[in-house]
Amino acid sequence: MTDDLPEMRASDAERERVAEVLREALAEGRLDMEEFQERLDSAYRARTRGELAPLVRDLPRASAPEEPERQGRRWAGRFGGRPTSRSGVAIMGAFVRKGPWTAPRRFTGFAFWGGGEIDLREARFEDREIEIRCFAVMGGIDVIVPPEAEVDVRGVGIMGDFDHSAAGTGEPGAPRVVITGFAFWGGIGTKRKPARRETGRGHLGGPRHLGHGGGWGDGHGRTPPE
Repeated sequence: MTDDLPEMRASDAERERVAEVLREALAEGRLDMEEFQERLDSAYRARTRGELAPLVRDLPRASAPEEPERQGRRWAGRFGGRPTSRSGVAIMGAFVRKGPWTAPRRFTGFAFWGGGEIDLREARFEDREIEIRCFAVMGGIDVIVPPEAEVDVRGVGIMGDFDHSAAGTGEPGAPRVVITGFAFWGGIGTKRKPARRETGRGHLGGPRHLGHGGGWGDGHGRTPPE
């Protein structure tokens, strides 16, 4: 982002280019999630070029971020294909969908006294827009999306918690993920995370952190019954 004409009004394209630099910095570990979210929020609120420039001044590639057209081509290869799974059910147990799987246009997850993990970071997508329907009753489900995705969270919590923290805009060409459903005496967690760069050290035996506000991952060390 150039410092020329700092008082000039910023365009949507300039905001998106700054957002892409921030996402790249998050993926490389240059920013933690808290600082990334703060800068990203500031970028989308910025009215002028002068407000955008400080957000990326200390980051590489700040002067020549990737153009939206290239971003769209990068994501195009992850759309299409036959869905690997259309649903996940956990009744006093757990289900996991992660790694290089193909997410359908509509996926339904249900957890009763158990937990589920739906991880889209390495997934293909049957279509550019998909819906993840989550229903948790005295249990929890976590939905993990790539930082570049557009996320619309519409679920509700009934004596439980349906986390909306992952909601927000994405980069051009990235998938749009709509998360719906409800949590009753349980929790649905939503979070943005970059794709894992290391393999072979993951958690074995099911989700690591299942939901919020009454789900299995509530910080008390409880795990789903065997």
